[in-house]
Amino acid sequence: MFTEKDLQQIAARGTDLRRIEEQIAHFKNGFPWMKIVAAATPGRGIRVLDDTAAQAAASYYQSAQVHGKCKFVPASGAASRMFKDQFAALDRLEAGEDLSADAPGRKLAARIKDFAFYSPALFGEPEDSAEYRRQTLRKLLTEDGLAYGEKPKGVLKFHRYPEEVRTAIAEHLVEAQAYMRDGDTCSLVVTISPEHRSLFEAAVAEIVPAYEHRYGVFYRIHFTYQDKATDTIAVDAADAPFRTADGSLLFRPAGHGALIHNLNQVEAELVSIKNIDNVAHEKLLPATSLYKQVLMGEALQLRDRIFDYLHRLDKQPDEALCDEIERFLGRELCVKMPAETQLERRVARLHAKLNRPIRVCGMVRNEGEPGGGPYVIEGKDGSTSLQILESVQIDKNNPQALAAMQGATHFNPVDLVCILRNYQGERFDLEKHVDPEAGFISSKSYQGRELKALEAPGLWNGAMSDWNTLFVEVPLETFNPVKTVLDLLRPAHQA
Repeated sequence: MFTEKDLQQIAARGTDLRRIEEQIAHFKNGFPWMKIVAAATPGRGIRVLDDTAAQAAASYYQSAQVHGKCKFVPASGAASRMFKDQFAALDRLEAGEDLSADAPGRKLAARIKDFAFYSPALFGEPEDSAEYRRQTLRKLLTEDGLAYGEKPKGVLKFHRYPEEVRTAIAEHLVEAQAYMRDGDTCSLVVTISPEHRSLFEAAVAEIVPAYEHRYGVFYRIHFTYQDKATDTIAVDAADAPFRTADGSLLFRPAGHGALIHNLNQVEAELVSIKNIDNVAHEKLLPATSLYKQVLMGEALQLRDRIFDYLHRLDKQPDEALCDEIERFLGRELCVKMPAETQLERRVARLHAKLNRPIRVCGMVRNEGEPGGGPYVIEGKDGSTSLQILESVQIDKNNPQALAAMQGATHFNPVDLVCILRNYQGERFDLEKHVDPEAGFISSKSYQGRELKALEAPGLWNGAMSDWNTLFVEVPLETFNPVKTVLDLLRPAHQA
């Protein structure tokens, strides 16, 4: 299947043949469906806090001892998907056609002055004409103007203020000083593509001195790349390695799940994860900051409870302690352990179940169609746990799985907090807690040719499936992603 040239190409990427063969086996055999017990809902897997409990959790965070804090921001890739509809509109306009009244391109041109990236010198005064729409989209998307179609989301201008205009990465810096200070320092790890490094460095250099002075904080910002060794091989319809025109193998980034390797390099004990595009105008910062502190407080309370149990298991375990721990796991984390009567084996199982990374995930009420989100699932060892599943991981032909999906009340907005050190202060090896069977296969294309791509177990689902997990409801106002440029017209992104 592989030539000597192929083996050299594989080795040059920092991977090995065994891993490639495992990936091809996944294409051929697929991934197993997750065994869903039920959707996680309030009272069964999702904790809903009243105002008093939320304030108590935030206070716990503010007083707890932590060995380092860090904000982790996935920001790889260009913003091309954010402008997909606008590129299509530009193609029509360049071909001499006009846009329908409700077309996204027409709406953007009509409301161009409401975007933070608007300037009179570049875009002029809006006009209701096809030519103005064409010129507006060209100046937004191409080298004729801002070239936003090829830039990463993190450096795009998102929000306008009386004294400044902020990019997405600028808003993350403002957020960080509000809830992620470690003394007088704020640490951020931002995952980017190598080709975008100069853009990010320029965007940060432009604002950091002023922000450090304004907020009385020192920023430590580390840019990291998705390791090429985590890319996965692409295959054709027959599951044979996909080859480019020159006969080389084609590798593709393995999705956000590959970032577990980057997260594994973080030294801090407490890490907050939030996507680059999930920021809002500063008017919503009080709620955002409060609920980030709530999630961190819940994570630290869970940490301290688990650490106490682990120390007690080390000192003098007995049946009564095992019973207490099993009740705690079932009540707080929806973990049900297989029956075990032999004390030594029972202690070992409970110790292993407790001694693993911790994540607390914010969950937002689902006001649309149910889909991927929080579920109680049964693992291969018969134990149950809380997991985040993508909709493609759910067997729609299984009545129980479909019923659970239809009964889902919440979804995951990628707003989570992690504890990365164990009860002895040592860093976990996060790559030992990944479920390799929790990936999925997607259909893509390359230069007009169809192919199949392998998505690694996602950072906040399969890559963390072996973690101790708690779900906490957060307000919808804390979730404000910018998936398309028109999302910037929503109230959360306007002054």
